Amino acid sequence: MKKLLMAAAVITAITFSGCNAGGGDPKSVLMAFFDAMSKKDFVAAKKLATKDSESMFSLMEMGKNMAKGNDKDDMNFDKSKTEIGEAKIEGDKATVAVKDKEKNESINFLLKKEDGAWKVAFNKEWISQMAMQKMGEKGMDMNSLMDTVNSGMDKIKEMNIDSLTKEMKEAGEKINENKDKIEEAAKKMEEAAKKMNQ
Repeated sequence: MKKLLMAAAVITAITFSGCNAGGGDPKSVLMAFFDAMSKKDFVAAKKLATKDSESMFSLMEMGKNMAKGNDKDDMNFDKSKTEIGEAKIEGDKATVAVKDKEKNESINFLLKKEDGAWKVAFNKEWISQMAMQKMGEKGMDMNSLMDTVNSGMDKIKEMNIDSLTKEMKEAGEKINENKDKIEEAAKKMEEAAKKMNQ
C-alpha cells in the first residue's frame, strides 16, 4: 500500500506535467515544475521545489536509473486536457488547483516561499495530504492509511539511497540474467495450477 501511494503521488505529478516555464509567481513556478517533471529533468525540478522535497527527488532519481532502457514516452502531457487555476496566496503559502478535465478530478498543489522565491512543496506532507484527499473521495479509512503512509515516508528519509540504488540495480541485473528461467518456471507453475483445477 505504501508503494502504491508513493507511485500515485509521483504519477500524479508527472501526469499533470508539461506546461511552459514561467516567472516568479506561484502559478508560473508550478508550470515550470511540471515542464521539468514531464522531461524527467529532476535537477531542474528540484530547483523549483522546497528544500524538504529532497528525499522525493532522490527516490525518483533512483527509479529513473533503475528503469534505464525501459523508459516509455507514454506520459506526455496534453495541455488541452488540463486546467490550471489561479494561485490563492495566503502569506508565504499558495495553492494552485490543477484539474484533469477528462477525469474531472482536481489536485491542490502547495507552494511555499523560500528565500524570497516560490517553491513547489513536493514533500512528505503534500503527498500525505494529496493521498488523504484522494482516498477520502473513494471512501477509504483515512486515519489508519495515513499512519501507514507517514511511517513509510519516514523510513524512506532514513534510507541510504546510494546503497539502495546499487542493491536494486544488482537485483535487476540478476533478474534480467535469469529472465528465461523465470518465464519457464512461471509457465510450469501455470501448467501445474491448471492440472490441479482439472
